[in-house]
Amino acid sequence: MITPEEKRVLDVLEELNIPYTRMEHIPVYTIEEFEKIGNMPKSVCKNLFVRNQKGDRHYLIILENSKRADLGKVAEQIGSGKLSFASEKRLEKYLGLKPGSVSPFGLINDSQKEVRVVIDRDLESIGEVSFHPNINTATLTISYRDFEKYLAWCKNKVVYVQI
Repeated sequence: MITPEEKRVLDVLEELNIPYTRMEHIPVYTIEEFEKIGNMPKSVCKNLFVRNQKGDRHYLIILENSKRADLGKVAEQIGSGKLSFASEKRLEKYLGLKPGSVSPFGLINDSQKEVRVVIDRDLESIGEVSFHPNINTATLTISYRDFEKYLAWCKNKVVYVQI
């Protein structure tokens, strides 16, 4: 069943002529839970919503699901102070999302373009990326090139790092 949150994502992808594949599944909150249900696309990405120490900058870090992000090293590469995970309240305020559904598709809800996107350089070599469509009961897969097209449409600042 397609929810209003997901429909908004699908409408944007259609507007941008971005083809996708869609997979429905039980609610999953972590990569580990997704792995347990099986059939997980290799291209599923980790998405971390973090903030700087002052709480005046927010970042969406996107990386391969097999990697772990060292927030200290990411902070160095983006020229930020200490990074920590943002609260549920901040996630709702800036991306309009609930925990377990963090996704770059949430940038659709960031009308003020306050969230900076931090992408692991190695993602490009995968060829495809997969994300929740702002709910955690489905996953969409698109090409990496189309992902870049989507990000350009969003107009949020994008920075590439090595994780």
